[in-house]
Amino acid sequence: ADGYYLNTMGECVYSTSDYSDMVFLQSYSFNKVVELQYNSTLGKFVGFTEIGVKQAENMNKNQALLQQLKDQVDTQCRHNAQILDPAVRDKT
Repeated sequence: ADGYYLNTMGECVYSTSDYSDMVFLQSYSFNKVVELQYNSTLGKFVGFTEIGVKQAENMNKNQALLQQLKDQVDTQCRHNAQILDPAVRDKT
């Protein structure tokens, strides 16, 4: 189909049961190519394409946005993992 494909995806990644290694990633894709990504461990955006690098530079100047995204580790990731993990871990 003609047109453009734009997508934003948030992910919570962790491997320990105490969630100490929890990372929030938010990826921005255009036509199925990841242009840039926010990483809560780094505390900033990283660009993966020429346009993505420019976007990351501009978005990294917005301290309020960076703090809001960094807070997602606790408000979204850790919170939901604590609710959902027991249901998955208790299954045999």
